[in-house]
Amino acid sequence: MNEDLILLLGEKIKSKRLQKRITMDALSRRAGVSKGLISQIENNRTVPSLPVLFNIIQSLEEDIKSFFDDMHDHFSNGHVMIIQKGEAKPFKKEPVPGFVYKRVLTKSINTQAIDFVLLELKKGASRKLMIRTEAYECKYILRGTIEYQIEKQRFILKAGDTLFFDGRAKHRLKNVGNGEALIFVTYLF
Repeated sequence: MNEDLILLLGEKIKSKRLQKRITMDALSRRAGVSKGLISQIENNRTVPSLPVLFNIIQSLEEDIKSFFDDMHDHFSNGHVMIIQKGEAKPFKKEPVPGFVYKRVLTKSINTQAIDFVLLELKKGASRKLMIRTEAYECKYILRGTIEYQIEKQRFILKAGDTLFFDGRAKHRLKNVGNGEALIFVTYLF
């Protein structure tokens, strides 16, 4: 399955679930999986097995073929993709207050996947725990002042600064500015 489609699965499942006003708990019972697994799938933290995916789609009372049809259309324009202003879709990546993620674009290039995200940090927002990701990360500060900690090093980044690092190193960030901060993030998987 195309990596682009894999990254859209969770978003599509969540969208259909909310559209039909089905709770995570109800969907998990219908599909015979845990509520935690539904949450992980919807937030792109895991990819379901095919039997689980088909159970979820059927539990949403969706036709399997039509479920994937419009996802395929999303990538059928050849070499050009345009994302209009306002089309970046919010998603939950982690339960950290003041962090607002919006996916701008996800695309696979050969065997690599790339994910473009806007991260808005409310004034004073910070991640307490050090985390790791399975990607190289590039952060371009559009607005505000950020303190980034990678392992034991700390960096102060301001609008116009760029940070690139291996996300497998422990890291965290916080907004140390006087207002909201906005970061353009690129994940290279």
